[in-house]
Amino acid sequence: MTELLTFQLAKFTDLPQIVAIYNQTIAAKTVTADLQPVTVKQREPWFQQHQNPQRPLWTVTQNQQMLGWVSLSDFYGRAAYQPTAEISLYFDQTSRHQGCGSQTLHFVEKQLLQLQISNLVAEVFSQNIPSTHFFQKNHFQRWGHLPQVADMGSHWCDVDIWGKKY
Repeated sequence: MTELLTFQLAKFTDLPQIVAIYNQTIAAKTVTADLQPVTVKQREPWFQQHQNPQRPLWTVTQNQQMLGWVSLSDFYGRAAYQPTAEISLYFDQTSRHQGCGSQTLHFVEKQLLQLQISNLVAEVFSQNIPSTHFFQKNHFQRWGHLPQVADMGSHWCDVDIWGKKY
């Protein structure tokens, strides 16, 4: 992908497209622990949590078309964990494997000092090889492994916690 991406704080009007992109990943049962598509209404509380300036949700666009989104969430709800945020990146199926993730991560990394974040973590199913390779390529280390913690109905998934200090 040669064209630069644009990042904007998500607006409530973006939520239907954010949900649609997220729902594309559910059927594979290797990306997210949701087993059924979610609705915009179900995601409204999640969206509201990302109105906190310290835990933003950005849309990723190119030529005014949303390709995906990225969010920073609380790693854990207690005060001592505030310097650590969980990153989530999701892209429309037509925009994957084109360098969007790397450009997006680079953008997020440039925001971390202002957001007072010194650690990023990502929870990734071990079976999700593309995401595992993405985080390895971007110098994240495997900080944890949780065996068979997600019952996907037809199979169990392990979860790896990938982390990077800044």
